[in-house]
Amino acid sequence: MATSVLSQRLSENGALIERHWQELNARRRLYTCLGLAALALALFGSLWFANDSNAGKFLVRLPHFFDFVGDLMPREPMEIGRALFDLPSPYDDGSFKYNYPEGRLYVTDGLYIPEYFHKMLETVNIAIFSTLIGAFFGFILCFLAARNLTPSAWVRGPVRRIMEILRAFPEVVIAGFFLAILSLGPIPAIAAVSIHTIGALGKLFFEVVENADMKPEEGLRAVGASWIERVWFGIVPQVLPNFTSYFLLRLEINVRASTIIGAVGGGGIGELLRLSIGQGHQAKTLAIVLLLFATIFAVDQFSAWLRRRLVGDQAFQLAQ
Repeated sequence: MATSVLSQRLSENGALIERHWQELNARRRLYTCLGLAALALALFGSLWFANDSNAGKFLVRLPHFFDFVGDLMPREPMEIGRALFDLPSPYDDGSFKYNYPEGRLYVTDGLYIPEYFHKMLETVNIAIFSTLIGAFFGFILCFLAARNLTPSAWVRGPVRRIMEILRAFPEVVIAGFFLAILSLGPIPAIAAVSIHTIGALGKLFFEVVENADMKPEEGLRAVGASWIERVWFGIVPQVLPNFTSYFLLRLEINVRASTIIGAVGGGGIGELLRLSIGQGHQAKTLAIVLLLFATIFAVDQFSAWLRRRLVGDQAFQLAQ
């Protein structure tokens, strides 16, 4: 009723626009309903397939999905702190479940680093070193992959394909390949994370470069600057803040990736987490999860602080 009254007040062109908008709105609602129906059908089909693949046990066990939370509860909350700082447990029965002090890394006779802190530091070192390697090569390749700096498709195309190949496989798959060649340890983890980071950061970097203002580059070209000089003095100052943000974001991602790779033999905290979960050591598992959360939070806060220091507070303020 309100729409018809509004249409009477509009001019002929206005009424035409109003009818067109109503048609588009009705079409959008139809597509939304069809999309939700397709999603519901896909979800139902997935549940049916999962239940059929598990001999009818999937839906039966679904209500018990969070039972593992109860299984992770230690005998008392203080056990988590003892496991985290390698302190003796009053429940020590000689088994691996309570052998917290045996993991200490002694610096001197009376000073030690708790095992999980040491392994977490190893994981963070893997992530930092891998991110630096990935950012270095991604920085070099991104300018060759950018359309506005490399017009030749014979150069730009192969560089982009190389970066696509490098990021095509997850880090854990690449790590499995290197673990078979280089054996267990942090070196295969560094190689796997670095390779994936080169492809990922290279793509993000060249997209930033393609959106850069080309006027400084054109001015440098007019005075006879070389290609490297045009890139270094005309493009890099513009894109460096975004490059820094992507670098710090990738560092956070690589900390988690290094943890996952550690679970398959790449060193660091991931291997200890896998063992503690598999052996049912509740206090150790929760201590590692707590340390992982604290590390990710610390990396995130440090990244935000460093971005503000490099870019300036004015970049984070709303325009007046």
